[in-house]
Amino acid sequence: MLGSTHGTLTTDFRARVEACGESPRTAVHSSAAPSSDDAVPLDVSGRPLHADVPDLDRFFRPESVAVIGASDAEGKPNTGITRQLIAWAERVGARLHPVHPTRPTVFGLTCHASVSELPEQVDLAVLLVADPLPVIEELAETKVKFAVAFASGFAETGDAGAAAQERLGAAVQRSGLRLLGPNTNLNAFEEFREDLDGPAIALITQSGHQGRPVYTLQELGIRLSHWAPTGNEADLETADFISYFAEQPEVGAIACYVEGLKDGRSFLLAADRAARNGVPVVAVKVGRTETGARMAASHTGKLTGADTVVDAAMRQFGVIRVDGLDELQDTAALLARARKPRADGVVVYSISGGTGAHFSDLATEAGLTLPTLSQAKQDELHQWIPAYLNVANPVDNGGHPVGDWRGRKIIDALLADPGVGVLICPITGPFPPMSDRLAQDLVDAAEQSDKLICVIWGSPVGTEDAYRTTLLGSSRVATFRTFGNCITAVRAYLGHHRFTAGYRSPFEDAPRTPSPSYRKAQALMRPSQQLSEHAAKQLLRAYGIRVPREQLVTSAAAAVRAAGLVGYPVVMKASGPQLGHKTELGLVKIGLTSASQIRDAYRELTDIARYENVPLDGILVCQMVERGVEMVVGVTQDDLFGPTVTVGLGGVLVEVLHDAAVRVPPFGEDQARAMLRELRGHALLEGVRGAPPADVDALVEVVLRIQRMALELGDELSELDINPLMVLPRGQGAVALDALAICR
Repeated sequence: MLGSTHGTLTTDFRARVEACGESPRTAVHSSAAPSSDDAVPLDVSGRPLHADVPDLDRFFRPESVAVIGASDAEGKPNTGITRQLIAWAERVGARLHPVHPTRPTVFGLTCHASVSELPEQVDLAVLLVADPLPVIEELAETKVKFAVAFASGFAETGDAGAAAQERLGAAVQRSGLRLLGPNTNLNAFEEFREDLDGPAIALITQSGHQGRPVYTLQELGIRLSHWAPTGNEADLETADFISYFAEQPEVGAIACYVEGLKDGRSFLLAADRAARNGVPVVAVKVGRTETGARMAASHTGKLTGADTVVDAAMRQFGVIRVDGLDELQDTAALLARARKPRADGVVVYSISGGTGAHFSDLATEAGLTLPTLSQAKQDELHQWIPAYLNVANPVDNGGHPVGDWRGRKIIDALLADPGVGVLICPITGPFPPMSDRLAQDLVDAAEQSDKLICVIWGSPVGTEDAYRTTLLGSSRVATFRTFGNCITAVRAYLGHHRFTAGYRSPFEDAPRTPSPSYRKAQALMRPSQQLSEHAAKQLLRAYGIRVPREQLVTSAAAAVRAAGLVGYPVVMKASGPQLGHKTELGLVKIGLTSASQIRDAYRELTDIARYENVPLDGILVCQMVERGVEMVVGVTQDDLFGPTVTVGLGGVLVEVLHDAAVRVPPFGEDQARAMLRELRGHALLEGVRGAPPADVDALVEVVLRIQRMALELGDELSELDINPLMVLPRGQGAVALDALAICR
């Protein structure tokens, strides 16, 4: 027997079960993060640098299971669940123990009145009760490793439910067990086909029904190994399962349906682990629109996060984001099963010139590389394809040969080209016997080649033997139903392998101790205040970021002396802790070239400040820097990911074009340069209309220094905005002409 408080526990347990009518989905009941391991290395802001990988073996393959609230009474919701759990336990070889306060047996199995009467320590407890909180406290005494709570009515219902979920999460953290749920379902206990081999897809969903399309891939011969329905994630979250699945040798790809992330940092650490292991993560993340974000919050009670940041963070760590469940299916299936590409080139082979041209347009627009085949290769192909047909790529065969060996020769010749890594054959509809023979030749060639062959079967019927038997019967050919899904999957496949081939975890180089710059900067911080421009520029100077020659003055005479020292022409600006956009208030004067202009400008600036009731710490007399590309570099705090770094076109263009790229620290020089390449206005940095190329190296250095500042100051720095950062011609550096900083 486990425990010694049988009488009290039985009475309390009976009351809870009877009160909920044996239904687990009727009560009210967030999020406590799992306890951190003190041995995990931390960055300079005290955040972990490695993902904590939970040992979930005993969750998915327990030796013993307790079903608390088990029932075999007809018409009760728990009865069907109990029946399914018994069948699942038999499949995984687990001993199952029903627990119910008033039943001696359940489906012929001895039933125990309470948790304390369990005959052995169990690995997994399934809670079919409306309020799991008291049961969690009981389970803590029995050293249960895992629990699943199906009950709903938690954070997805509003503030009261969120508070109840917080209490549940705190109890779980105290207990030492790990909890799946609440507001989850039975998907973890589905029956998976055992007759399929090869790398498998591991599935993670916050909404169980959204995983059904991926689960049904088994009917097409795609293996599934796990399904984790995370629900409200009071404890175990999406990141935990990504980290775990990335370590499982049978998992070829991880497919996720994510409504909200519990913790951005945990997600990135998990994605980093998957990238280091070369395991692709494909995700549908809802919340791109305001409506989608609102619906996600109502369903799981999670922050969806600013979608631009989520999108950038996923790209930064190699997570492949797709939009539809059909794309999730096809992309995950391809990435799980396809071998590493030998080359990035894609060749399109079709029985129609129109089909080939259409597909090639779409593929090229999507960024796939369709290399022109060499003249020697084209001459080789023309041995079997009429000379009047174009075989440069796309390759038009005019009708795949049916009666002899030529069709296979064509396919083999294309696969033999060293520049070709993927062969794609769009078959827009069944046209026997040509389409049948083409499908068989492609399958046969795939068995002999280490290169990827993709087929798009365009028939809406899908019952044709060439499709159902020949193509779907092959584990080497990737078969799609639409052009778009094929292109999305192939692009993801090639991109994933490029990404992981050169991947180095940014957490490896994250700073772990504060720099001397941090100590200087901290002395300048003013909690809950916005710094004046002068103070904000001192903050930049502390991190080695160049600002113009300037002096802060408090009289017209001092302004004239400062202008002589700075050098004409000069810019004069009001500087104060409450000033944001100075230009709109007329608090900036540029191109001043004489002492009289300086005196007049000083008088006008101070008069405006008095009229607008804006306190000043003085007037800045600044060096005028004219020639360069105006950029913006900044730091903001994201609810999910913490500090984020943004770079974009500066000046007024940042507000008009919104041309910016975002990254979540830590990141290296490669990501800083990638941010610049993402900008639509990137050509301005290369020099246009006779302008010299900008000093991109200096710009990258500023981005990296700002990242260091963001990491070291953490949430002490609520916001930083350098606009404009004038990037001078190559070799001349970059100068922060204006800066705004808000302390938290």
